[in-house]
Amino acid sequence: MGIGAEYARLDALAMAELVRRREVTSTELLDTALQRVDRLNPRLNAVVHRLEAYARTAIAAGLPDGPFTGVPLLVKDLDGEVGGTPYQGASRSLAGYVSAADTENARRWRAAGAVIFGKTNCPEFGLLATTEPVAYGIARNPWAPERSAGGSSGGAGIAIAARMVPLATGGDGGGSIRGPASANGVFGFKPTRGRTPDGPVTYMPWQGLVSRHALTISVRDSAAFLDATCAPEVGATSIAPPPARPFLSEVTTEPGKLRIALATRPLTGGPIDPECVAAARDAASLMASLGHEVEEAAPTIAADEFNRAFLTIVAAEVANIVEDVGGVVGRRLTWRDVETETWALNLAGRQVRGHEMVAAQQCLWQCARTVSTFLTRYDLILTPTLTTLPAPHGSIRPQGVEALLLRAIVRLNAGGLMRLAGALDRNAKTVFNVVSSLTPFNAAGLPAMSVPLSWTTSGLPVGVQFAGRFGDEATLFRVAGQLERARPWAGKVPPGCD
Repeated sequence: MGIGAEYARLDALAMAELVRRREVTSTELLDTALQRVDRLNPRLNAVVHRLEAYARTAIAAGLPDGPFTGVPLLVKDLDGEVGGTPYQGASRSLAGYVSAADTENARRWRAAGAVIFGKTNCPEFGLLATTEPVAYGIARNPWAPERSAGGSSGGAGIAIAARMVPLATGGDGGGSIRGPASANGVFGFKPTRGRTPDGPVTYMPWQGLVSRHALTISVRDSAAFLDATCAPEVGATSIAPPPARPFLSEVTTEPGKLRIALATRPLTGGPIDPECVAAARDAASLMASLGHEVEEAAPTIAADEFNRAFLTIVAAEVANIVEDVGGVVGRRLTWRDVETETWALNLAGRQVRGHEMVAAQQCLWQCARTVSTFLTRYDLILTPTLTTLPAPHGSIRPQGVEALLLRAIVRLNAGGLMRLAGALDRNAKTVFNVVSSLTPFNAAGLPAMSVPLSWTTSGLPVGVQFAGRFGDEATLFRVAGQLERARPWAGKVPPGCD
């Protein structure tokens, strides 16, 4: 009995199989996970709520018989409330708040037998492409602690890369699963819109831009976790087409010859690091060597209009979040309760007029049509996941004069001045540049994944993205399984995390 050093070499399904065969207990797995968190978290800051008592109580009560029975699970402190545990969304405004009940996705995680034992770091309300919240502090990339772990599921990405756990939950409204997967060298999968639940507290978060799932070491864990969580939710406003068979079975199914579009220029504009382009071209060569047809092509998206529309919807959603949180804590929030960027988005959201919101949604729907029409000619689109390597801490946030202007506007509560100054547009453009090949697939509700196929000569991971047709996670899992067999990544572990 016991798990020891073997823990870091196992994926979640392998751990569950050991529990099933009674070669290890759920408690031993939990003890090992807690030991790894205690050893690694002080320098990485991936886990922000340690829920040991909650986990031990769940084990003592008896775990459900499911595909992940006994497997330790970390939950992003944003994507799913777990009854009786802290839920803060990385915001000072929610300090001390404890969830009253499970959301539907949390209920399904527990029904699968997983043992929830902690919450992971994220930016405040998931708004940035880096995880550096004031409430929790900087989450540090295990490959290079001076660099970003991405956002918003940055803590989850770190926890997987450092082998604290083989599986951690995340949500993706603009690249928040795929970006951290790339930055930390792990597998990240965003399902089709409506594939996984959002309720009962909210439906269609960010007007349908968000899909919830997980980051994992192995492809099969991701597929099995989606099998366990993907049943239609009562009252859902969007439901994905039912899969033909379990996603887990797709991982070992050969995809056949596919037609793949390689798009190395950012889909919604901005610069890109040559090493990100090189990673995508290398993946294209690998796909060609596996028998697929690859050609350079990309859907045409009006970048400025798209980014403005995306920002409009996010800003309006943030204004609503600020109102909701005020209701939870029993008072109206002020700029002192949240971070500068959050309040700036709140001010901008309060300036959005009804016709602007409708126009923004129409713009994103037009993008969805454009991308989906493009995919009638190709099976998949291949891009760099991010346009940059993991960035130094602080570099993605507003700098210099822009930061000063933003702070001044926030302190003055000058939403109208913000509209005139265009400060938010310029700051958002900097952030959107990082994820400019990710957000179109949120707008279209299409499944997409970041696959850890490349590392730079200096040891930084560089993910590549594959996106598929609406409801066709099966093709993506087939390709991911093929790539995992051709170029395994599970043995790549950050220094000091083995």
